[in-house]
Amino acid sequence: MVTRLRKPLLALTMAAYLSFLLTSPSIAGMVGSVSSSGFETTEVRMEEIGKIQLALENELVAAKLKAYGFTPEEIRLKLQEMTDDQISLLAQASDDILAGGDGVGLVIGILVIILLVIVILKVSNKSIVIK
Repeated sequence: MVTRLRKPLLALTMAAYLSFLLTSPSIAGMVGSVSSSGFETTEVRMEEIGKIQLALENELVAAKLKAYGFTPEEIRLKLQEMTDDQISLLAQASDDILAGGDGVGLVIGILVIILLVIVILKVSNKSIVIK
């Protein structure tokens, strides 16, 4: 009796295993984005150009470009000729420039620390002697 049920039971177990338990590996990859209209692309491009122009207003960047011999008009023309990928790359780089600041915050921070040290010394009746 067991030998008669062995083959159908094995077949049923294999069918259940292959149907429910066996999974195939999934394949993942990057899917390119497609905008529904050209308006969104233009809007993003103009936003990134705005970021770049804000970075170009930085005194250090303007001085460096002037040292290389670029006029503001030449820079504006170069921005208009750039592709979307180049604009995006330059906008990401300009974010780093804007995040760095121009050093005013560092100077103010150092002055505040010096002022705090002087106040603490005065409160504790200590004096600074410079010879």
